[in-house]
Amino acid sequence: MTENQKRNGVTDLLTDEWTLEWMEEHLPELKQSVSGPRLLYQSLVVAFVVGLAAHIGGYVLLSSTPSEPLGLLADLLHALGWSLWTGVVVAVFVEVIPEAKRRQIKRAVDAYEALRRKQVQAAGKRGTAIMDKPHARRAEREQTQKRQRNRARKDG
Repeated sequence: MTENQKRNGVTDLLTDEWTLEWMEEHLPELKQSVSGPRLLYQSLVVAFVVGLAAHIGGYVLLSSTPSEPLGLLADLLHALGWSLWTGVVVAVFVEVIPEAKRRQIKRAVDAYEALRRKQVQAAGKRGTAIMDKPHARRAEREQTQKRQRNRARKDG
């Protein structure tokens, strides 16, 4: 399908009166579901539940000592369920948790930067001194540490 045909399909869909009303009512929800990680979370939950159900179902079928064709199906269902729900657990630890932590750190950094901007604006010229204070403290701390290392070398 070409891009022009896809556009015509969407345009034809949006000319329907009922569709336009529905879109108008649900627009904020649609924007939120597309912009955030909601879709990822929903698909992970569905995959986890389906995988766990398949794993349990396969286990129950395996424990009932089925004959050969049903035994193969039970084994495949058990393995599929196991791999599906454990894959979701791995994805949560590799993708979801680090992303949530990244967003948390980003919000903290943004709040800190906003606070610094407010301090600078409120203090006027004194804001430069406020901005320089952490650098001066860091330099002083580094000099103190350097002196302590030198003393330790002399004593040692």
